[in-house]
Amino acid sequence: MKVFNWLFTGRYIWQLLSLCLLFFFHHAVVAEAIDQVRIHRSPEKTRVVFDLEGPVTHRLFSLDDPMRLVIDIDAVHFDVDLKEIHLENTPIVQIRTGARNQRDLRVVFDLAEAVSPKIFSLKPIMQYGYRLVVDLYTEKQRHTAETEEKIFRPQMRDVIVAIDAGHGGEDPGAIGHGNILEKDVVLSISSMVADLFREEAGYRGLMIRKGDYYVELRRRTRIAYENSADIFVSIHADAFSSSKVSGASVYALSDKGATSETARILAEQENRADLIGGVGGVSLHDKDDLLVEVLLDLATTASLSASLDMGDRILGEIGKVSKLHKSNVEQAGFVVLKSPEIPSLLIETGYISNPLEAQKLANPIHQKRIAKAIFTGVRQYLENNPPPDSLLAWRKAGRGKEQTTYTIVRGDTLSKIANRYQIEAEKIKLTNGLVNDKIRVGQVLKIPAS
Repeated sequence: MKVFNWLFTGRYIWQLLSLCLLFFFHHAVVAEAIDQVRIHRSPEKTRVVFDLEGPVTHRLFSLDDPMRLVIDIDAVHFDVDLKEIHLENTPIVQIRTGARNQRDLRVVFDLAEAVSPKIFSLKPIMQYGYRLVVDLYTEKQRHTAETEEKIFRPQMRDVIVAIDAGHGGEDPGAIGHGNILEKDVVLSISSMVADLFREEAGYRGLMIRKGDYYVELRRRTRIAYENSADIFVSIHADAFSSSKVSGASVYALSDKGATSETARILAEQENRADLIGGVGGVSLHDKDDLLVEVLLDLATTASLSASLDMGDRILGEIGKVSKLHKSNVEQAGFVVLKSPEIPSLLIETGYISNPLEAQKLANPIHQKRIAKAIFTGVRQYLENNPPPDSLLAWRKAGRGKEQTTYTIVRGDTLSKIANRYQIEAEKIKLTNGLVNDKIRVGQVLKIPAS
């Protein structure tokens, strides 16, 4: 009996020890590490990205007096130096961390102002692993969309050209030879294109993305709509598995099939950007997809024709300063081009996977040449097809065969108005009986025949 009791007790002890070891190793194995924290600032929000080794469970809640945002993350440990996280121009004053239950992590954001938070997880894609993303919207950002100031000029409005620099922020786009990032190259070129339109009388350049942050694909077209854009141009730089491939291309929308295998592959790559850029949770825009498709059927026939015409002109201009990969406008189902009634193009300025072309695309001189080619091609199209209520249409109809009027708005000068209508300032002064160059907001000027 004693031997039996000893064996039974020994076996029980070993079972208990085994269970303890299993419990210990289970909790030791599942603990993941946060090895990097990145901050992305944009006009719409502040984004905090935690890079993880694996999927995690998380909870988020807010505390007042003082204002704090608390994130509890199960089975992780924090391997980041908080001093290396820069919080300038964000609603976060500081980030603090602490252990919970010897295995979980608590992250606390001390806040300078109230925020509306959104948190979601992202699965691995391309060069990114698991990520936990926290988007913070201040009260001002929550109520203000990223729109340009609208100036009411009913008499002769500017033509608005929306310029979309591809990728940005969390999504670098293609990574070229010498670690050249597509998002940086295209933002530079896009800014140059916008500046050229701002300097041209009768035009206004609208930047969809003004800095290094990500804007989801559907949001890019909505920004163009909210600002009554007449043209939408999305600027990119391509990459391919072979470093020998080079040259620029221009793409328009196709709601059917792609015109080539290259166009199809490129569209799939670009349409995947929202997954990389971190559009998480349930997409509210999915509910509009059916409506978008109906609108496309009804409205894009004329828009597509205009896009192809404009694309041909841009290709002709780019061909003067750079090699072309395709000599005709290709078509594919790009999400970012699904803008009913707005002629839209996606321009691949070259292949940054090609060492020589990557060096050229990173060169500001070459960037200016590409920007000028895009500007010239779009302007050629608009000069021949001006919107009916625009200054361009007035010029095309005869430039002053009949007198028009102009109402002064804030920021106007007599020289600017003269340049806008391509007429001498002295003629405007003489027609309106002005003794000097002084004008006032709200004043109505007669614009004489040129």
